[in-house]
Amino acid sequence: MKKGLRNPFVVSGYEGPDYFCDRTEETEKLVNILRNGSNVTLVSPRKIGKTGLIKHAFYHIKELNKDAVCIYIDIFHTQNQYDFIQTLGRAIVQEKFLEQRNPTKKMLSIFSSWRPAISFDPMTGAPIVSVNIDRSNTEHTIEGVFSYLNSSNREVYVAIDEFQTITDYPEKGTEALLRSHIQFMNNVHFIFSGSKQHLMYEMFGSPKRPFYQSTSIMNLDPLHEEIYYDFASSFFMAKKGSISPSVFSQLYKMFDGHTWYMQSVLNRLYEQEKHITDLHQVNNVIFSILAEKAPQYETLMVFLTSNQFNVLKAIAQEGLVEQPQSNAFIQKYELAGASSNKKVLEVLTEKELVYRTPKGYIIYDRFLALWLKRQFY
Repeated sequence: MKKGLRNPFVVSGYEGPDYFCDRTEETEKLVNILRNGSNVTLVSPRKIGKTGLIKHAFYHIKELNKDAVCIYIDIFHTQNQYDFIQTLGRAIVQEKFLEQRNPTKKMLSIFSSWRPAISFDPMTGAPIVSVNIDRSNTEHTIEGVFSYLNSSNREVYVAIDEFQTITDYPEKGTEALLRSHIQFMNNVHFIFSGSKQHLMYEMFGSPKRPFYQSTSIMNLDPLHEEIYYDFASSFFMAKKGSISPSVFSQLYKMFDGHTWYMQSVLNRLYEQEKHITDLHQVNNVIFSILAEKAPQYETLMVFLTSNQFNVLKAIAQEGLVEQPQSNAFIQKYELAGASSNKKVLEVLTEKELVYRTPKGYIIYDRFLALWLKRQFY
């Protein structure tokens, strides 16, 4: 086991291939597409493992080419072009900091509008890099950043997670701006990752959009149950413990195999138990997680209208709702009419509280769904 890693069920970050489950075919496909010079659009709901797959692919790219530069950014919390370029700029500076003796001077010589600042963590001594960028001309700065990356003599791979966020930027034409630079970059290869599937498919699949047919599109499905069980079981066996196949199967079905929720529960089971033989052990861990999240969920509910709250509770109770505007569903839970339900679902979907699957509507956050079901029914 990796030195310093007490628990093999990682819930945040990437700790290397020993703690990454399967995705062999997806990793090989992703690496091959990128190394052959194409860009990739990676689409799936949250919590299935997109970020882990990206970082796992980067690990293998670095193994094949130790001089490759791999940059990952998550732009979910960015609100405009300035936030975007500052996030990307910080990632670039941090990457170069690890390889340059005088990164501040280096970066200043490339971008006069950048003001990198380097400090050190008072506890660990590790370098902390921040970037201040001139707000007056972000488009020019974006052009400069991409030009710099492309002029490098090294292969560069950039993953932009939650890429659909750029559609909410107040600046018009952000998609076209990025596409105008990216299409001419020969040494830089991109992964555009996103969880809002309808937006991502429209961005890359509509002839009216700048990124139309500019990438290879990959979808990510949950891990296979049998493979995931073998992975989990091996860690319990390593500490002379065990996990029952039937208990694991029930846990898998509870969360439809979504990796992050599974890892969260397995992480605590590994910490607290040696032999997992009964579903009660799993439930006790889940109850503990829900209790910790209760204040967050209670605050979230305050910001919903009564109609939104009632629809959310009803979907949580059902688990999956194929026809949320049907009379049967509305009457069962004493909801408002079909037209009102439609508007409510649009709002809940936009807030990413509800997610529409091919089979119907579900609560996006599986822990929230369990909390609602236990609290109100």
